[in-house]
Parts: sequence; structure tokens; C-alpha cells
Amino acid sequence: MEPILEIRNVTKRYSNHTAVSDVSITVPKQSIYGLLGPNGAGKTSLIRIINQITAPDTGEILLNGERLNAKHVDIIGYLPEERGLYKKMPVGEQALYLAQLKGLKKAEAKKRLKYWFEKFEMQTWWSKKVDELSKGMQQKVQFIVTILHEPTLLILDEPFSGFDPINAQLIRNEILELRKKGATVIFSTHNMSSVEELCDHIALMNKSQKILDGSVKDIRRSHKNNIFRISFKGSLVGFTNGLWTSAELLDKGVEDDDVNWAIIKIAQGVKSSDLLKELLPIIEIVSFNEVIPSMNDIFISNVNKENNVVGTASTLTE
Repeated sequence: MEPILEIRNVTKRYSNHTAVSDVSITVPKQSIYGLLGPNGAGKTSLIRIINQITAPDTGEILLNGERLNAKHVDIIGYLPEERGLYKKMPVGEQALYLAQLKGLKKAEAKKRLKYWFEKFEMQTWWSKKVDELSKGMQQKVQFIVTILHEPTLLILDEPFSGFDPINAQLIRNEILELRKKGATVIFSTHNMSSVEELCDHIALMNKSQKILDGSVKDIRRSHKNNIFRISFKGSLVGFTNGLWTSAELLDKGVEDDDVNWAIIKIAQGVKSSDLLKELLPIIEIVSFNEVIPSMNDIFISNVNKENNVVGTASTLTE
């Protein structure tokens, strides 16, 4: 797939601290790209470089095949984690002002704002001052201002922070719709469920370096570890004996009155179909599913590995 953004060997240092270290990332056009990592990993520093708030010490960034330059500001929309609305300024006046800063004519800006204010049921907010709005309401205003000039590249830093579930879903739907219409979205988040729901690709950063990147589907598949969840009717003791040397019992429990469940790890070289043949005479199988690690499991596992921490916080039975 053709890239919209290419980050090539970018490094950024501040005094004696390296914020970004030799990072290379390729963002495909019309994708939703998750930029992940623990606090202090370098995500915000990289976002600031893409937005030309700061410049890299080494490396280069290409946008649509051109070296990043001042004119690209017009096709980028940026929603920072720390929101930046003027508290005492009326909402409509401020939205109109910010839209014009992005190059929209006043009449066109009014037309687009009317559409979005109606869509988000915000018509009564136009004359209110920002500090009269809740945090979630303020974020809806800033989201609209961010997308109003219809940027081809959207950068969203923790876009769901502070939203209730209904408004979070509203923003998710809009992000998907923007991608459908041709926009590319980069978003930084700690919410791994949002990553699985929205992202096509991710890059995971830790301690200023990229430690993992690729499509979400491929990354999850590559982290499979031959673990399965099985529900069955019959004796748990008989089931355990039936595993013998073919599989290791990791966890077990009762699903309801007559159904047990177990998490097993099948031994290397053993086919799941062969194990099931061994178990069928002993138990009645209700369900049998492979446990594919979630992005949350993968995030914790890879960061802990980089930080030399033993164990993860994953829960295989969820």
C-alpha cells in the first residue's frame, strides 16, 4: 500500500536526554495507525516533529513523497492531548477564528461549522463561553475544529480521554467515516481496546525507540503461543489425565452447572486435531477456541521484555 508518511531514521535530543532514537515508521494511506507506548516512550516528541513544532536532529520525514515543509501544515489536523481552547471566548467565535487560521474562508467555515454543530447536537453552544462547558463538551468542540479543514492526515493524541461511552463511540464512528472518505489517521493512546477496534497498523515505542510495528492482524498472529480454551462436559480429572503429554493445563474452572472450562497449552509438534481425538472418548466438547493474545497482552509483554521485567499482566481467561 502506498505510504502517506515516511519517517526515516529520526533522532531528537534535548540536552542530555534522547527523546527519539533512530525511529523509522511508514504509515500507509487511508489507514488508522496506532502510535503506542508507555509514558515517556517518545510518542509525543515524534508527533511534535511531524507537526513541525520541533525539528529532528537527524533523519527525515516525507509526506506524500515530499520532504516535510511549511505548506504541509494545511493538510494536517492535530488534536493534542492537552486541549488548547480559550476559556473566556465564545465557542462559535473561537471555532470560526481557528477555522480561518487553517485557511478556510469565513463563509465556508460558517457553513461547515453549522453542519458539525447540528450533527453533534451543539447548536445551543455557539454563544457560550468555553469555561461554561464540561470537559467532554470542550473536547467535542476541539475535535470539530481539528477536522473542519478536511485534512488528509489527522493526528489525534488520546482522542477519547474524558469522553463518556456514548460520546467516545460518536468520535470512533467519525474517525472511521473520515478514513472511509480518504483521510489517514494517526492516534496515540493507552486504550488497547480502541487499538483493536480501530487500528489497521501500529508502532510500539519504548525508551525513545521503536520496538515493534506492523499490521494489527499480523502482530497478533505472530504472538500466538499454542494456547487454547476448551469447554466440556465430563470429569475434570478424566480430562486432565487425557491431556497426558500432549498439552499442559494452565487454568481451569466451572462455566455452569455441568460445563467445565480449561486453558491448555498444546505441546510443540502436537496437532490440535490429534489432541481432540484423544479427548473425545473421555469428554463431550462444547467449544474449542485458540486464545490469540490481545493488543494489551502484546503491549505489556513487549514493554516488560524491553525493561527486563519478568511476567505480564495478561489474563488468558477473559
